[in-house]
Amino acid sequence: MAQVNVKRKPLRIGVPKGSLYPDSLDILEAAGLPIQNLRDPGRQLIFREDGYEFIILRPTDVPTFVANGGADCAMCGEDSIIEANMEVVEMVDLKYGGCRFVVAEPAEAALTIDDSYSRLGVMKVATKYPRITKAYYDSIGTQVEIVQLHGNIELAPLCQMADRIVDITATGTTLRENNLRIVDDVMNSTARFIANPASVRIDDRIRNLAIKLSEVVASKENA
Repeated sequence: MAQVNVKRKPLRIGVPKGSLYPDSLDILEAAGLPIQNLRDPGRQLIFREDGYEFIILRPTDVPTFVANGGADCAMCGEDSIIEANMEVVEMVDLKYGGCRFVVAEPAEAALTIDDSYSRLGVMKVATKYPRITKAYYDSIGTQVEIVQLHGNIELAPLCQMADRIVDITATGTTLRENNLRIVDDVMNSTARFIANPASVRIDDRIRNLAIKLSEVVASKENA
């Protein structure tokens, strides 16, 4: 009986646009994937090359695409994974795209916010990242009312909308310029290689790619 060769569909890989994009292309290329056409994508969002299908995604949408089968695997910031709260498999810490989440408050209010919390029993915290913020305050046993914003988080305490903020910072310069000071660290986040739970079980290409990416990360750390 003649053997039938079933052609496999392309492996669909999500690549986050924005700050993670260049490093994501670099690590895929180092792992041997054909990403050259993605270097200057223009407005094109899907690229097919040699058994791969690359889709360019908004970073916050990556976990949703992976969890729902829109992508088999992808690069994604750990913060986006936590915020999306989707069922995905984290396979490799890619070690790039590092960012720091902090708690900040008005410098002149540093001695009064904790007193206010003790009196009222609740603290208002503004953030773009409600899940990360809630998880942090739950971990320290503090009850908070979260005010979710989508930009200019620094304005919230300056306009008396919130007592504190939870936000990403690199140097703290923007916080200082708005008379805010860091009072605690929440978490550090790096890019991760994630996969759809069903896809990773049945598709050895994902597992093999995870191995290659791990080797690239290890070689850079040992360089």
